[in-house]
Amino acid sequence: MKIKGYVMNFFKMQGAGNDFIIINNMELRIPTDRLSSIAKKLCQRKVSIGADGLMAVDFSDGKADFKMRFYNRDGSIGEMCGNGARCISRYAYVNKIAGKKMTFETGAGIVSSEVLDGRMVKVLLNNPEIININNDIEIDNVKYECSYVELGNPGLPHAVVKYDLQHAESSEIFDIGMEIRYYKGFPKGANVNFFQVVNDSTAVVKTYERGVEDITLACGTGSASTAAVLIIKGYLKGGRVKIINPGGELFVEVEQRNNKIEKLYLIGDTNIVAAGEVVDEDLKY
Repeated sequence: MKIKGYVMNFFKMQGAGNDFIIINNMELRIPTDRLSSIAKKLCQRKVSIGADGLMAVDFSDGKADFKMRFYNRDGSIGEMCGNGARCISRYAYVNKIAGKKMTFETGAGIVSSEVLDGRMVKVLLNNPEIININNDIEIDNVKYECSYVELGNPGLPHAVVKYDLQHAESSEIFDIGMEIRYYKGFPKGANVNFFQVVNDSTAVVKTYERGVEDITLACGTGSASTAAVLIIKGYLKGGRVKIINPGGELFVEVEQRNNKIEKLYLIGDTNIVAAGEVVDEDLKY
């Protein structure tokens, strides 16, 4: 399939079970107003490649190495994605777009990252601009211990909710997650991160992601937001903590001073699943 003389090459990558289609729009030059519909088509499972989202590497507006354009599975624009940032960093390094250390623009601000040994990538996420630790909510006459976090500016919204995950059915998490995702107190909606503490350095997290509108195998910014909240609330000790997602383990490093988070790092494995050419005959440009 040709687009202005270029073949539409893609990578399929995943990090902790979050899977993405990645394209180099510095070469393809696809008009940005078409990327949303392309994402919606290509991310459909069974009828296309399938993914949680599509990312396009594009030209930076400033001095960063590149711009990360992120689109959710439903075609909506995402401000930022932590696991996506890790995957696109390794993509940029493998394809010689950037070195091992890089900076890139996102909808939530400038992000820096480093490709570590092997397949591991460490991303310095946007700092939380809003943290409401005591933001308990009531859904269907049931009260939930909840905190609200926005990473970056404009902020990526996250609800962090205490829940007994060990005894909860997936359908139960889905239903409650969808209710909280559209909670009237969250004007942007929210990614909903249910957590259960294992010990003072480990927590289990399951996330209902807006845009995907389902429980995903992992959410990087959700894991980091949860870690930040749990450290501030005293559930976890500071420093490096482990977040166990259904799709794998992520590590979050939190640097704080006077109970204020100064740096928030997300670390984890990345996997290049496939590379090829899009030849979808139903896809219209």
